[in-house]
Amino acid sequence: MRIAAATAVPHALPLCQPWPGAGLAGGVRRGWLLRVDTADGKRGYGECAPLPSHGSESHAAAATALQAWCATLPGRDVPEALAALDADATMAAPAARAAVECALLDLAAQAAGVPLRRLLAPAAGDAVAVNAMAGNALGITPARIDALLAEGYRVIKLKLGTTDAASEIAALRQLAGALPPAVRLRLDANRTWDAATAGAVCAALAGLPVDALEEPLVSPTPAALAALQRGLPFALAVDESWRELAGADAATFFAAPPVRRLVLKPATLGGLRPALALAQRAQAAGMECVVTTGVDGACATLAAAQLAAAIGNEPGYEPGYEPGYELAHGLATSDWLAEDIGAPPPVVGGRLALPSVPGLGFTPEFTPAACAPSR
Repeated sequence: MRIAAATAVPHALPLCQPWPGAGLAGGVRRGWLLRVDTADGKRGYGECAPLPSHGSESHAAAATALQAWCATLPGRDVPEALAALDADATMAAPAARAAVECALLDLAAQAAGVPLRRLLAPAAGDAVAVNAMAGNALGITPARIDALLAEGYRVIKLKLGTTDAASEIAALRQLAGALPPAVRLRLDANRTWDAATAGAVCAALAGLPVDALEEPLVSPTPAALAALQRGLPFALAVDESWRELAGADAATFFAAPPVRRLVLKPATLGGLRPALALAQRAQAAGMECVVTTGVDGACATLAAAQLAAAIGNEPGYEPGYEPGYELAHGLATSDWLAEDIGAPPPVVGGRLALPSVPGLGFTPEFTPAACAPSR
């Protein structure tokens, strides 16, 4: 397939309410929808939505990179364009690279006649378990919890570090007492605490139904995280701190992983294939892997879900959990957006269902608000 054109259309997606910890200016998720057209009439899509607070490039850098790709993609075959992404320099703008790669993989999967996830992993399933993002620990209400449980969620994610730790622990204890036995809490401190505070919080959480605690340390080191993880009944997880923890020596990190879980955001890792390779390496080292979005639009959310299916956290996969437990991914975030660029994949019974059509399965549905200029 020869590429005929590549176009990046800006979008600005207003949030229904502020997203805890992301620092989104004006409560708007800004980015671009990339469309790559082939000479034989196929279209591939990718979404570029930089979030520097989570480890991607700036919006200005992403715009420059996308402009360059839109100028150089036409005239290339899809396999040739995918090979060009292997150059190290493309990782300087990971969110833009992820969008380009997604659009090209969309086209490649369409040509192969398979859903994108099966281009990545032939045995990939058709649905993935997901957690519910419920906001701050102090802001959650019993009614909200009841609604999430009624929708089938069994992992509820809450942000910590927005107030003093003692108040948050008290709120979590009260919440945990009202949860059914099979429901767990996934917590994210967004690099808030010093070592002493993190240690006290972890000790207080040890008796609660906690699935994991993400990014507990303001200045994480492998040694400090390993000391925290030691003896805990739940997983500690690293997300945006991954690059600084592994540095140029990922082999040392994986030789003795300091935590049990790695959180993967395709937009910060340069796309689906780099994220899948990292997941396979982490799993080989005995780590759990969870795919999340950064409050992305429907295109990037769908792409992340395709990756999650390819990783394969099937029931019974993760050691240390009860039989049948399926590790949930952080992909049910679309309801935080008041506007979107397309229909997000549906979540039914706490599981996100993936389309069966060849390729990514995304269809754009722009609204006036979603087409607002992106700065």
